[in-house]
Amino acid sequence: MQLGVIGLGRMGQIVVDRTLEAGHDVVAFDLDAEAVATAADAGATAADSLEDLLERLGDEKRIWLMVPAGKAVDVTLEELEPHLDSDDVVIDGGNSYFEDSVRRAEACPAAYLDCGTSGGPASAEFGFSLMVGGPEWAYEECVPVFDVVATGPDGHERMGPAGSGHYVKMIHNGVEYALMQTYGEGFELLHEGRYDLDLENVASVWNNGAVIRSWLLELCEEAFREEGSDLGDVADRIEGGSTGTWTVQEALEQEVPLPLIYTALSERFGSRADDGRFSRRLANRLRYGFGRHEVPRRE
Repeated sequence: MQLGVIGLGRMGQIVVDRTLEAGHDVVAFDLDAEAVATAADAGATAADSLEDLLERLGDEKRIWLMVPAGKAVDVTLEELEPHLDSDDVVIDGGNSYFEDSVRRAEACPAAYLDCGTSGGPASAEFGFSLMVGGPEWAYEECVPVFDVVATGPDGHERMGPAGSGHYVKMIHNGVEYALMQTYGEGFELLHEGRYDLDLENVASVWNNGAVIRSWLLELCEEAFREEGSDLGDVADRIEGGSTGTWTVQEALEQEVPLPLIYTALSERFGSRADDGRFSRRLANRLRYGFGRHEVPRRE
């Protein structure tokens, strides 16, 4: 099939590369001409504007947006919508707020799929986990691309109507916050405790058969291998927080207690006021592991 991709940052480029590798056609656009050139080098058809991209797509357009959540999505849709109709499909693969996705789905003349995307740049080789909301027919139309952008047929699923994909991804991120906090606290106690331990070795042993093994624990092992058991100059400052905030807000509205996720979110905000906790330094470094986010360092 033919796919238009708008937004060629780290995640958007992975969508392009994996789609091309499976033999599909890609038309690519980004405001950054260098990013467009990179996509063209990989085999995509380069578009020099949104209008150019639309002209190069067929009558039934399949467009994947991988632009930053928020205003950028709305601005892009405003430009696209006059050229779209009910036979077209738009996929929003960013971390949009689920209520924004519901609003956009109602306003968009095309079928709108909100696609929660997990795995980060580290999933370039194996594919993403995709949580999709929106019309079933539009989801089925895009399965050939979802199969290759995800880890395979088991790596994506339609969650339900509009908004459900980004809703599931929002709560996924809240769980991620709590898991990072838990690993951080455990390793902080090991670091400050009775024995002089090699934390890379501890993480390695835990990753081989232990109940708490996971990809995040593999990233802990990577962090200690590259930074040392004391995490070197990694700062006690954890960026991000929007999806965790949305998760806690939703829990308050639904009257569902989330003490672990709320505490993890509080720790993230607290990390910006002081520079003292090992657990928050590990969470800082873990964000680089799965998302290649910049690591704030101690001066």
